[in-house]
Amino acid sequence: MKRCFSIALLLLLFSVSAQTFRAETPGDTLAARVISNDSAESQAAIAALRALGPPGLDRLFKAYALEINQQVANPLLPATAEWQRLTAALDAVSQQKDAYLSGLYWYTDLREAQAAARASGKPILSLRLLGKLSEEYSCANSRFFRTVLYSNAEISQTLREHFILHWESERPAPRVTIDFGDGRKLERTLTGNSIHYVLDSRGRVVDALPGLYGPRAFLRSLNQIEAAANASGQLANHVAATPYPMARLNAINVDWFSDIQKIGGKVPQGLFIARTTDGSPTAIQVAPLAMTKRITEANILKSITAVPDWLNTITDEALWNKIAQLHIADAELDARSLGLIRRQTQGALSTTGGMKDNEKTFAALVNKLQQNIALDTVRNEYLLHTKLYGWFLEKDNRELTKLNRRVYSELFLTPASDPWLGLFSPDVYTALEGGGISRK
Repeated sequence: MKRCFSIALLLLLFSVSAQTFRAETPGDTLAARVISNDSAESQAAIAALRALGPPGLDRLFKAYALEINQQVANPLLPATAEWQRLTAALDAVSQQKDAYLSGLYWYTDLREAQAAARASGKPILSLRLLGKLSEEYSCANSRFFRTVLYSNAEISQTLREHFILHWESERPAPRVTIDFGDGRKLERTLTGNSIHYVLDSRGRVVDALPGLYGPRAFLRSLNQIEAAANASGQLANHVAATPYPMARLNAINVDWFSDIQKIGGKVPQGLFIARTTDGSPTAIQVAPLAMTKRITEANILKSITAVPDWLNTITDEALWNKIAQLHIADAELDARSLGLIRRQTQGALSTTGGMKDNEKTFAALVNKLQQNIALDTVRNEYLLHTKLYGWFLEKDNRELTKLNRRVYSELFLTPASDPWLGLFSPDVYTALEGGGISRK
């Protein structure tokens, strides 16, 4: 009896091992083929791994963990032909440039992302941008996202574990080449803005982060929004979710008001901080409305959404820079982001002064970048995010397509109706044939 049992157990183990081998071998073979010199073979393998979804990307990272870790640890290692083929494969399967650092899988079909969200119960982080996230010359914001946010170790882990990722291109990113006539050229993208929407597992907009945020600010917002998105996914509609945007708008108004006070800015009469019985700030209120005995819900909402406009009138350029300094820690870059910046700038930063001068130049570049990120963070949070929350408090403003159209038209001032994105106007004389327009 024992012998029969042992044979049966061995047969079962053999069967399980064989099934595991058959399941793993195709993926491993595909991973090996992505760096083939045969372009047709490598492209077929890349397409097959992409079709597997996130597990396909995982296969690549496991198969080439040693090579990837070496590049992460030593960003100035020479890019061999094999590494170039590997990183191109990672980008194609991930659908994000520099995926070797982020390890993120991005859906490019919203319906597929929604299906994954429903299956997992996770919210969706949906990026809208100019150009494609998988290409070098996407819009400036999305390029900074890849460097500052997605490459950040803590952020990439949070995105992988807690969100389903999706991106969609609004339109191509305007691109310009400046030819100096002596062999030197500068190539850049012009204008364009990006926004991260967070959708609950049912595909309804819960929140959105417009433009660039510093890593710590972005991560802090993700954690807040994830909780709201998970709660929203349990609701039949958004009526019960209304307190969230109102609470967040109040909190941002209080933070902005407090920052102005900290830097010695002049606060206009008529604004004050409402507090709880223990002294905790709850909201900024406009005194004439707040003190009216016949307060209606409409008046309260009008007061709340008017506060950002009031605060904007007293926040000039000098104050914005001072406020940014209060939040400079939110813009601090981690080692992985700094490594990517080193890799990208190693040729452009070389000087005749040697390594010491190169390091000094690099430090100055990073310092200036972090200053700019801090400034973008506070402006986007205080000026743009507050406007979005005001819209969220209106009825029927949570449908993604409709909201996104309004964002690009009224928030980013680049409506779909303007094919030139504000870069050309027929009433501006250029002294060029045809206004300098080419329609090739």
